[in-house]
Amino acid sequence: MDAKIEHVSVILPVSNDPLIVGNVSSRKSLKRHWNQLSRFQKNLACILLAGMCIFYVIFFVLPFNDPSRSSEVIDPMEHIQIAPFKERHERLASPVVKEIKLTDSLANPPTEEALAKPVAQQAEANLMQLEVVHQEPKEIVDNEENVLEENRRAPLAGAKDFKGPTNDRQRAVVDAVLHSWKGYKEYAWGHDNLKPISMGYSDWFGLGLTLVDSLDTLYIMDLQDEYDEARAWVEKYLKFDINREVNLFEVTIRVVGGLLSAYHLSGDRMFLDKAIDLGNRLLPCFDSPSGIPFSDVNIGSLAAHAPKWSPDSSTSEVTTIQLEFRDLSRASQNPVFEKVCKVWSDDQNEEMYYHTGICLQVASRVNLKIHELDKNEGLVPIFINANTGQFRNFATVSLGARADSYYEYLLKQWLQTGKKADDYLIEDYQKSMRGVLNQLVRTTPNEKHVYIGELLNGKDFKPKMDHLTCYLPGTLLLGYKNGMPKTHLRLATDLLETCYQTYMKQPTQLAPEISYFNVNGESETDIYVKTNDAHNLLRPEFVESLYYFYAITGNRTYQDMGWTIFEAFNRYTKVKNGYTSIGNVKNPLNTRPRDMMESFWLGETLKYFYLLFSDDRNEIDLDKYVFNSEAHLLPIRDD
Repeated sequence: MDAKIEHVSVILPVSNDPLIVGNVSSRKSLKRHWNQLSRFQKNLACILLAGMCIFYVIFFVLPFNDPSRSSEVIDPMEHIQIAPFKERHERLASPVVKEIKLTDSLANPPTEEALAKPVAQQAEANLMQLEVVHQEPKEIVDNEENVLEENRRAPLAGAKDFKGPTNDRQRAVVDAVLHSWKGYKEYAWGHDNLKPISMGYSDWFGLGLTLVDSLDTLYIMDLQDEYDEARAWVEKYLKFDINREVNLFEVTIRVVGGLLSAYHLSGDRMFLDKAIDLGNRLLPCFDSPSGIPFSDVNIGSLAAHAPKWSPDSSTSEVTTIQLEFRDLSRASQNPVFEKVCKVWSDDQNEEMYYHTGICLQVASRVNLKIHELDKNEGLVPIFINANTGQFRNFATVSLGARADSYYEYLLKQWLQTGKKADDYLIEDYQKSMRGVLNQLVRTTPNEKHVYIGELLNGKDFKPKMDHLTCYLPGTLLLGYKNGMPKTHLRLATDLLETCYQTYMKQPTQLAPEISYFNVNGESETDIYVKTNDAHNLLRPEFVESLYYFYAITGNRTYQDMGWTIFEAFNRYTKVKNGYTSIGNVKNPLNTRPRDMMESFWLGETLKYFYLLFSDDRNEIDLDKYVFNSEAHLLPIRDD
């Protein structure tokens, strides 16, 4: 025992420092524990350690290297055209600020040499007249409140005054606009369309379609702050001297139309200057062998061509640009849009343009060309070729997609130019409506729904009606108000009821993109929907017709019909960051949101809802304004 005790006493003093003993023991313990860990546990520990390192770098290292902390001030115009929303508050100093300004065409009338050039060359010459004006640097304004106050403009000469919503239904529509605008501003500012579910955007042409489409909507609803935000972006970032392919029809009705409408309502010349610039860049489309415009153009290189998917253009696309181009001519007093004159050269088999000869509006000669073509009781096929100037043989005849607004613009152009009695436009419109009544109108066997079908191959009837066709009741009633026959009123009333039933027959009370109708008992119901056609894109056509019926008749029943549909949109298409199109109107529990808010939701649908719910049905005077196909207002003129 003594030896054992002595042995212990000899061993213990080997380490005189207890801390050293503890450290050795600890090191051995940590190593042993690490070796005992599983591979998963080791990997997890490494990931946590790496995460801590990344966190430290992002939040403690990078901020000190942030170039935004530099004292050097950078001109945002050198960055990108589509700017973040917050940049509208910044006033950054710059050595030279460049402003593009169009020379006044009245002060500098075109020479005969200029008018002798083909249309494409004229467009290029017009763009060469742009002047670069230098301004002095502006002070940086740090106080955001001061910037907003400075941006708030006094009413301009000729500006139309709107008082804002006057009842609960209008206020509900304004709430929908603000909800949509908030999502667009946060996730898609300056881009074409909002994707509200994925919190992103979709660009078609990269021209801020939703923003430009919304300008007159915001103005009419008296949403001054939102309008000022949009105006500031248009002035600073909407540029057209870019290498970009655009569609003549879509850009004309949305962008040219939106800018012109904003100009006419606000009196702000900036919008007109932008429209003139874009209009010049679209002119090369009209420089085709037949006079029927090409469907697409590069607004940077000014090269126009037929669509890539086909040699033919949609008939509605080449005939739904005339309201805008005519108004652009009148508003700008620029003869390039209106008085391009043509003669045929004997020496060269080509069309030249001179100051003398047969003078036609660039866009209107398209109507004259189609007026001269053979048609089936005024009904037109849905495709036409820009090279030959002829309709496609055996093409479908429809009042829906690819043909709808051809008929709409026949009437509205006649109204726009003062309702001349001998105008071929109104003659073509009346003849086409007779063709509709004789060849396309049918009634279902049981519930007696009146609808408009299609002619496949130009002759075989198909009981199919696009939601797009639901613009027609409103157009027919507008025509009846201006002297068209009672048969138009009867068809308008019957068709409006059928369009309403395409909504009410669905469990969501939202209409599908396409409806089919019972002919010989092939369906249990008179109105039915195929699975692939059950989507709803937030379209405006039926609400547009309801607005015309209320504005012209004063019957508030149409307001109630519209309110039912507005509530359905709120119930099934509203999401956290806006509104979305849906893939299935047949099942309230499975609507299949498609994550897309088209620009026409703000530009058309909500605008028509707001006007439909107005206490003053003449809030927009239909004797003074005509709506284009994208619900933009253009003034009616006497000549």
